[in-house]
Amino acid sequence: MKKTILIGGKAGQGPNVLSEIIALGLLEEGYHVFYSRDYQSLIRGGHNFNILTFSDKPISSNESKIDILICLDEKTKEIHKKILRSSSLTLDFKQGEDNMFYAGRLFRALGLSLENLERQLKKIDKYEENIEEAKKGFNFENKKIKLDKPKKEKINISFLNGSQAISLGAIKSGLDFYYAYPMTPATPIMFELGQETLKKENKHKVVELESEIAVINAALGSSMIGKFAMVGTSGGGFDLMTEALSMSGMAEIPIVIYLAQRPGPSTGVATYTGQGDLKLALNSGHGEFSRIVIAPGDPEEAEEAVNLCFYLSEKFRIPCILLGDKNLGESKYTITEKPKLMKIEKAKLWPRKFNSYEHDAEGIATEEASLIKKNFEGRNKKSKDIEKEMEKLECLKVYGDEKSKKVIIGWGSTKGAIINALESLELNSNLDLKFIQILFLEPFSSKLVEEIKKHKPEDIILIENNATGPLADLISEKTLIKIPEKNKILKYDARPFFSDELAREIERRVK
Repeated sequence: MKKTILIGGKAGQGPNVLSEIIALGLLEEGYHVFYSRDYQSLIRGGHNFNILTFSDKPISSNESKIDILICLDEKTKEIHKKILRSSSLTLDFKQGEDNMFYAGRLFRALGLSLENLERQLKKIDKYEENIEEAKKGFNFENKKIKLDKPKKEKINISFLNGSQAISLGAIKSGLDFYYAYPMTPATPIMFELGQETLKKENKHKVVELESEIAVINAALGSSMIGKFAMVGTSGGGFDLMTEALSMSGMAEIPIVIYLAQRPGPSTGVATYTGQGDLKLALNSGHGEFSRIVIAPGDPEEAEEAVNLCFYLSEKFRIPCILLGDKNLGESKYTITEKPKLMKIEKAKLWPRKFNSYEHDAEGIATEEASLIKKNFEGRNKKSKDIEKEMEKLECLKVYGDEKSKKVIIGWGSTKGAIINALESLELNSNLDLKFIQILFLEPFSSKLVEEIKKHKPEDIILIENNATGPLADLISEKTLIKIPEKNKILKYDARPFFSDELAREIERRVK
């Protein structure tokens, strides 16, 4: 059983709060919930909407059709009527009523109790005002949707988006300083970590500076004196950080960088999603130095990935890039597994001199040929040491039958839609498919090369949220396998994949 709800209205009418209330109520009943946000770059007006999917089984994506439409304004129905199913329920706009009125209506329609709704409303502000409106909606609604009741499992459930998970992972890893200049979709990290500073047990500081250049240089300064430092930005801000990225490589200063992708080039579509910055993460900076690029696919992996970034950055004294996107950062997932985190030892850097010039062991600038050569060899040796470390880590995940000839390859937040699409195909089409999810994009592990080389190019289907398929270029570079253009499923309208549309497209390519 799976149902999809769309909640639409003007910016400022509270679709996010309403989505959260609905999600928490469903989670309490034992359902798995996933929701994503679609919003314009506006504070008031326009049209924003959230799509919430719930199921009695794990779910991590939305579908293109909706079962319930909640209209917080008069425009919502007109905009979304084309994606309603024939059996869909529409909670029409009612003049003068706010989002809590619709919370009451939906809880009644779904057969959720008023007591459940009351418990969820106590978790937010203005309870008395909200419960009065919610009761009005609860008593007003007379339509009912029959649902299959899920089995309530005794498991630890959390409901997080990627930004919250990254923030938790950074704090648990020993974060001392987070530096940032606001840029969607990285900004939520700054808010999450800022709120966490209010808790007495947390010792980290959040610092907003005047530019991305100031941000990364301040972080490098903190790292030099033995602090765990992290920065966050999107593509345009990362562009400005690349000179300091090279400084990290030369002076061997640990730094963790969260690169939250949105569509470009330039300002692009500021509040939407994409995977267009892979080559930026892999190749930015001048000169030759080691880096690590990790791309988690859900909040659980995101918490683990930021922990790995701190661990590897400190161990090898290099920059580590956590590559995410708006879809991962702002969508909320039901999490049932506890992340596995590593203990981190701080690199012993201080006291010594740090220099952006080539330098000797004391950090004094040098132009001596033999020393320059020795230093290059030392930095290059890190690559081999990192490759050895990769043997101990989970660089990729394989879903489905490992013996399958046909394989799907993807990375990052496409994971959820791919897995849900394959589950649908397994039920309805019996296609022989497996999915390789790449977690470490740099270094490209030998285990990954071996796994990909098991397949002929014509049996590989690539799925990416971009227009050019940069992962295909990376695979070709590392394995000499060229994926045919007809086998690339690319989505570049600034929206994430819908699992049902993706399932149909996979089936078409396979057959």
